[in-house]
Amino acid sequence: MANYWIVKSEPSAYSYDDLERDRQTVWDGVRNNLALKHIRAMRKGDHVFVYHSGKEKAVVGEASVVSAPYPDPEAGDDKLVVFDIKARERLPEPVELKTIKADRAFKDLALVRMPRLSVMPASKIQWDRIRKLGGR
Repeated sequence: MANYWIVKSEPSAYSYDDLERDRQTVWDGVRNNLALKHIRAMRKGDHVFVYHSGKEKAVVGEASVVSAPYPDPEAGDDKLVVFDIKARERLPEPVELKTIKADRAFKDLALVRMPRLSVMPASKIQWDRIRKLGGR
């Protein structure tokens, strides 16, 4: 059974457009212990929403986890892990953070409760709700 995740990225650093262009990339740069714990729980085939932070503040596209987590080859520290992610499809309509915050279905979503966390789980219900809000 697949799990559901949200990863955050500043679009000026790496956007969903970049992921679509590259088709697949290593998701790296995560240093927060809780976010790293979430990465360690990821499995190949898990579903991922890409959220643009900064000025945009919106879920913009879907992706898939295409590798098990592994030590960051650039970091030289086995505590720091990365995973490979592949673009699936852009949401027809970005789902803005203000929309998510206004919906009671997301009251316990880390995106609302812990806004600085860069990798977080979502429930199947929350996943389906975001997809619906995004026009899927």
